Amino acid sequence: MTSDHEKWRFYGRRAGRKLNAARQSVLDELFPELEIKPEQLTEDQSLAPSSLFSSSLEKTVLEIGFGNGEHLVEMMRRTSDTAFIGAEPFFNGMSAFLKQVQDENIPTDNVRVLMDDAMILVRSLEANCLDEIYILNPDPWHKTRHHKRRIVNPDNLNEFSRLLKPGGKLIMSTDVPDLAEWMVTHAINHPDFKWEAECADDWRRPPKDWIPTRYETKRAKGADKMVYLFFRKIS
Repeated sequence: MTSDHEKWRFYGRRAGRKLNAARQSVLDELFPELEIKPEQLTEDQSLAPSSLFSSSLEKTVLEIGFGNGEHLVEMMRRTSDTAFIGAEPFFNGMSAFLKQVQDENIPTDNVRVLMDDAMILVRSLEANCLDEIYILNPDPWHKTRHHKRRIVNPDNLNEFSRLLKPGGKLIMSTDVPDLAEWMVTHAINHPDFKWEAECADDWRRPPKDWIPTRYETKRAKGADKMVYLFFRKIS
């Protein structure tokens, strides 16, 4: 019988447009080298990030739903002493990320990826193991009856808090006003998180070292403003 963590457990499509030969090739060849294996996803809060990498790294960062991976790639370009873990359920996004890594010959010793529901990984990781969690432009699930599917919710915030080291950061962005209000409200109401914004410009404008995603740059779906939300674990 197939175990739960071996199933594709997310809403939506696994693939959009059919992959071209180059994308399919990199998915077939490079993905297995970087994949977090199904047998490691025990969902028992015991997976140490250090066990995924061959060398010791100073920080560990998780990006949930990295899309085409431009943000993750740029973080990899900027530093080689951080362990990066990325979760993206869709073939198209994963293959785009891997293709860019391959084309630019970016070292991959410090990155591991999951092509499945990120919460399977979150529930598998040990406590106090992450320095940062990025959730950039997540699916807003506009319909009220679908709000329970939003990645930021009380139960998931409990898990994010469990994973973050004291002082660790939860970094989120969205161009959907309703979702921004939702994320801020739920994170503020969580006892373990403190919103770092001191004025409106702190959430209206990106910090100087911000890495824009392709979604953000093209102002997808006609959005005119992006919201940048930085929370810190305080307990």
